[in-house]
Amino acid sequence: MLDHAFTDLERGEDGLARVILAGAERTLELWLDAAYGHLMLFTGDVPHVARRGLAVEPMSCPPNAFQTGEAVIRLEPGATASARWGISPS
Repeated sequence: MLDHAFTDLERGEDGLARVILAGAERTLELWLDAAYGHLMLFTGDVPHVARRGLAVEPMSCPPNAFQTGEAVIRLEPGATASARWGISPS
């Protein structure tokens, strides 16, 4: 089972971090901007199908951030925050 957070993401010249998921028939790319400093990758165990799924979650703060306060974005009333991510075939 996979349930891991990744930090210090490597970014391209465009400032985006990328995760490439490649299979026998297709490839997908998940990209995320600098607002996301962390990624969570995890598998789900489905009965009779051993780990056939993978989830990739862009995160602006690390796991347990509500307890540690690390990288938590606190917005005052009327303030905004923005972030961009997407999935595309590659």
